[in-house]
Amino acid sequence: MKMVENQIYNSEMTIPAANRHFLHRLRDKIPARLVLYLLSWSGFMVSFIIRSDINLTILAMVKDRKVQAVQNKTEESFCYTIDPNVTESETVLDYGGTLEWSSDAQSYIIASFYWMYVCAHIVGGAVTQRFGTKRVFGFVQLTCALCSFLLPVAAETHFGCVIAIRSVQGFASGFVWPAMYSIVGVWIPTQERSRFLSSFQGSNFGTGISYALCGFLIANFGWPAVFYTSGSIGLIWCLMWYFLVFDSPEKHPRISREEQDYIRKNTDSCYASRKKQKVPWTSMLRSLPMWAISITCFGRVWILYTFTIYGPQYLKHILGFSVEQNGLLSGAPFISCYFSTVLFGYLADQIMNRKLLTKTTTRKLFTFIGQIGAGLLCILMGYIGCNIAVILCLYFLAINLLSAQFSGAMASIVDVAPNFSGVVVGYCQTVYMIAGVFSPLVAGYITRNGHTISAYQTTFNIAAAIGMSTYLMYQFFGTSEIQHWNYRNDEGACKENDVMLQGKKRAVRIVSKKDGVGEEV
Repeated sequence: MKMVENQIYNSEMTIPAANRHFLHRLRDKIPARLVLYLLSWSGFMVSFIIRSDINLTILAMVKDRKVQAVQNKTEESFCYTIDPNVTESETVLDYGGTLEWSSDAQSYIIASFYWMYVCAHIVGGAVTQRFGTKRVFGFVQLTCALCSFLLPVAAETHFGCVIAIRSVQGFASGFVWPAMYSIVGVWIPTQERSRFLSSFQGSNFGTGISYALCGFLIANFGWPAVFYTSGSIGLIWCLMWYFLVFDSPEKHPRISREEQDYIRKNTDSCYASRKKQKVPWTSMLRSLPMWAISITCFGRVWILYTFTIYGPQYLKHILGFSVEQNGLLSGAPFISCYFSTVLFGYLADQIMNRKLLTKTTTRKLFTFIGQIGAGLLCILMGYIGCNIAVILCLYFLAINLLSAQFSGAMASIVDVAPNFSGVVVGYCQTVYMIAGVFSPLVAGYITRNGHTISAYQTTFNIAAAIGMSTYLMYQFFGTSEIQHWNYRNDEGACKENDVMLQGKKRAVRIVSKKDGVGEEV
């Protein structure tokens, strides 16, 4: 053992001191929180590339229905002009599909991801509490990536095989959000959480990239290339995650002492690093703020998934865009969502840091902007008619406004119980992701007899009504105060410390560019 230590020592001594100091300074200038942010952002991006690719790709997989009585097209049907050479034996805006799947089968395929996705959330929170974010998030991403490679063969076999694989991907993806929320309470200081949660908008960025990439790949290489590409991207990300992310600052081998101390001072998750904690299930189920958050987010998800899943179909069947145009126009609003989330997060942090509003009032303000604003625009889209430029502007703005909720009710998930944030998000998502199951089924039912303007008007009105009405739950019963059940009976000292931190009026300033961390003053 002594000889091994001497070898290590001698090996280190072969590196010039100046170079070692340079490497240490370079390491210290890259905060571990920044690395976590980038891997969180890219992880959500990859997850949603894999999740969303089928929403547009299915339009190129399935053979379009024959045109019925094109000469009788009315203003209420769609907004593009039919080629007079098209006959009843041909299809309009054919994306080259060959699979004979009914409208109901397509709805089941899209919804199947969310059947198991909903079931996985409670399990996801508990499993993450036990095994940690690094293992759980990495494993489920690997599972989803490998499943992507199987989808082309499954699609050629039977649509039931696609449903089975998508269900596996959905169950695995159900662990993603609980896993990442769990690590926030351990790694991210309270005053930085709104900004860090913008990394979760890698999800929308992934959706946008997925649609744009799908359009390009389908037009140039065929639809199977979509699934091979998304699977390959997932495998590459898994390697980076394995080597660069750790479950807590104490386990990170390269974090600076200053950053570690800063995180310890400014997080209120005193016992979050413990692997085994007794989850207060009864208190959680009886918690009115938890139900308020869950029900409000249900409304947001219903609006979001109406756009995410049926947006590409609307752009094809109603507005008449080609597959490449569809990919770009469907994806652009989701890509810009990342930047709007960063903006909303910055504004929310500034409002709270300057004491302009309380944390709870700030969360309610941004939830109002996201849900009521998007709901109103959703209604307008159904009554604009065929003014395509205006429709696209409303579509773009509505999706971006929804991102405000990441500084609203979505951020409250961490606020109310930082010690159990992974379990709490699993509980909340089990409730509000039910919208992911029923939203595509309802839209599919409404459009089963044809994709018409009136059908989408009804779809948008239902989404808006659900989104705006559920917001009221958070307005009246929502809060960002830490709940009493966040603490175990033997954690009195931790509770007193958290209460003291909430009550103190403190400011955080940057000590120096060299250290790059904050210090309490």
